[in-house]
Amino acid sequence: MAIALIGLVAFPLFGPPVYFISFVFWVFLYVCLSSSWNLIGGYAGYLSFGHVAFFGIGAYATAMIGKIFGLSITMTLLATIPAGVISSFIAIIVGYPCLRLRGPYFAVITLCFSFVSQLTVKNLEFLGGADGLWLKSMDVPVLVNRTIFYELMLFLTVLTVWVSYLVGRSRFGAGLRAIKEDEEVAQTMAINAPRLKIMAFALSAFFPGIAGGIYACYLSYIHPDVVFDVNMSILQVLMALFGGASSWVGPVVGAVSLTLVNEGLSTFVKAELARIIYGLLFIIVIVFMPNGILEFFSRKRRKIER
Repeated sequence: MAIALIGLVAFPLFGPPVYFISFVFWVFLYVCLSSSWNLIGGYAGYLSFGHVAFFGIGAYATAMIGKIFGLSITMTLLATIPAGVISSFIAIIVGYPCLRLRGPYFAVITLCFSFVSQLTVKNLEFLGGADGLWLKSMDVPVLVNRTIFYELMLFLTVLTVWVSYLVGRSRFGAGLRAIKEDEEVAQTMAINAPRLKIMAFALSAFFPGIAGGIYACYLSYIHPDVVFDVNMSILQVLMALFGGASSWVGPVVGAVSLTLVNEGLSTFVKAELARIIYGLLFIIVIVFMPNGILEFFSRKRRKIER
């Protein structure tokens, strides 16, 4: 893993085309989003279909902080940290009533939250409304620009995966897994389920908030239809479940695999057909591999060994 990490850090130094740097940037982005979603959706079992709202909130919070204080692009990038805090704060406000719901009710209410966030931003003129917002861009060559954002997203992705790993091995993670198995039994064992769920929800919103801020600076322009795109929420869920949402490594495998599939489909297949294939993948994963491909192949291997 250390060798792989060093290779990823040094990748732009080998002079690859800008396309490949941008593509790997997207891989890192989806690994970050799916790993952060896994904190509430995988460990606690609360399937949130509106997590893209925190990504969009982070993007707009970063843009507005930079605009209000007249920050340079470098200082605006530092504003991604308070943007992540804002996303977590909103997650606490939203999660307090919503986390009382379970199953499909929680999934639907979080999906509605993402739509409401998008419509709210579209109808607020000081947020750019339906025209979106422009950000300052770096006055450097394109390759240097993409390399800087590549390294930033790599750092955030490694941090997100590391936190997910630590949570999975901690008492906090054990409590979330107990809630996933049976919340009532978990509470009889003195596990404070409401507090753990709120903490997991807030933590899972923090990293998408920062990622949204980096993404806003990366594009130098944000629009509600882009940063609140519900397809991004569905992809997060699909990637985590595809790899295996019960462990920290599952979302990483799922995000890398499906981003490669998505790039291939976008290049060689029409967009409408690509969405149909993604929908079929989602159905196949839920029906035949509910614990992800890692658990599926691990079970097959154990059967062969026996």
